[in-house]
Amino acid sequence: MMFAGRTAAAVGLGGSVLASLGALGAGATLLHDPVLTGPLLGAVRSGPGRLIATVLLYLGIALLLAAWVLLGHSARAGTTSARDVVRTAWMWCVPLLCAPPLFSTDLYTYLAQGLVAHVGLDPYTHVPAELPGPITENASGGWLAISAPYGPLQILLVKTVLAVTGEQILVGAFLTRLGIAAGLALLCWALPVLCRHLGARPERALWLTVANPLMVLCVVSGGHNDLLMIGLLAAGTALVLTGAPVAGFVSVALAAAVKAPAAIVLPFLVWVWAAQRSVGRVSGRVYFPVLVSSVSIVVATFGLCSALAGVDLGWLRTLSGNSALEPWLSIPTALGKVIGLMLHDSPDVIAVCRVLGWIVFAGLVAWLWWRSRVGGAVAVRGAAVALLAAVVLAPVAFPWYFAWPLVLGAATAWPAWRTAVAAAGSTWLVVSTCPDGKTLLPPWGFAALFVVSAGVGLLTARGESARVAEATRPITISAGARGSGD
Repeated sequence: MMFAGRTAAAVGLGGSVLASLGALGAGATLLHDPVLTGPLLGAVRSGPGRLIATVLLYLGIALLLAAWVLLGHSARAGTTSARDVVRTAWMWCVPLLCAPPLFSTDLYTYLAQGLVAHVGLDPYTHVPAELPGPITENASGGWLAISAPYGPLQILLVKTVLAVTGEQILVGAFLTRLGIAAGLALLCWALPVLCRHLGARPERALWLTVANPLMVLCVVSGGHNDLLMIGLLAAGTALVLTGAPVAGFVSVALAAAVKAPAAIVLPFLVWVWAAQRSVGRVSGRVYFPVLVSSVSIVVATFGLCSALAGVDLGWLRTLSGNSALEPWLSIPTALGKVIGLMLHDSPDVIAVCRVLGWIVFAGLVAWLWWRSRVGGAVAVRGAAVALLAAVVLAPVAFPWYFAWPLVLGAATAWPAWRTAVAAAGSTWLVVSTCPDGKTLLPPWGFAALFVVSAGVGLLTARGESARVAEATRPITISAGARGSGD
């Protein structure tokens, strides 16, 4: 790794450590933390101690953002390798894995929902509120009364962790995060493979995904099971592209067994497999046997996961459990809220806009799927756009959801402006909520965030422009040099 890359790694590590220390007081800490107690450690959770922790946290975030921009310059200039980016990303993630989650309390909700399955109840018909205790008390209030909306692999993971840790919630949370972090390892393997088929340089794709502050501070630190889903999804897509479709479909089915949105990619991968078995245009004689094989693999994988977890398909009924939430990141929900305000809070507007959003989503995905029938890179790009549509057109969207399309989209060659927009957008998303994950930033916080996000985007674009200018600068030969051969 050249000097700029090493500097970025060191600065980012310092930022990660500061953010981890700040998370002890300002992050999503436990209500009754067995470690953060007493006159010294307990002081960081309130009053001046919490203020100091918050300052440390945001200072660490600022250092991580600066380091990420610097690492991007080095990666795009070709002075930092893909292996260096992977090493740096893990260096930044490890301290955060050992600290309280940031920007979300979902990790504690997973444990509460897993507890329902652990005690022998159906997590798709029973709710964590039925089991008051040290595990469920830390789940976000609204989720206590909602059945688990996650697939059998997610339930199996948390259920297994609780079988080992019991009510030791700190150990349970740590082991759950480690299991989810397997998705990061899968991403580090799969992205270079995807790049070979889709055209991007591996170091740039890895910089935009695994080293992205959205991934490091939000997805990894927050302990979101989306990380495991996208890791399995990327690995499965890479396997299908490299001619191992059975293993690939098993991997993507496992991703959908964590969270349902991964299933959106499956129809696109059917085109990829069918195109590999065709000479020229895919015919029905090739497509339908491939479709039957794909469905069989997915059904068998789901069946095995469900049997091991001791659950059925009841989770499909609970997928809309978070529909009571109304985040602004969802286009239909945001549009409905704006129209509702104009019509003096008409209660049905949001519901109507959400139905229209589903209709647009279904039509868009169908169109993308049909355009992807040539298979290969075209189908994977179509799947990435379909995932993006799933994020912005679904009734509910959270910042970490944007990692879904990013992992496949980053493996394609991007123009400089799109990279800059992604960098600015990632910055906006990662710190749009308070560090404890319970509330949005105040209005002045969003104003400051806009300035910071724009700055990250401009610095990213400036680095790309400088690299292009350097690469295209004509070589000037001095007169003395021209005459030296006479």
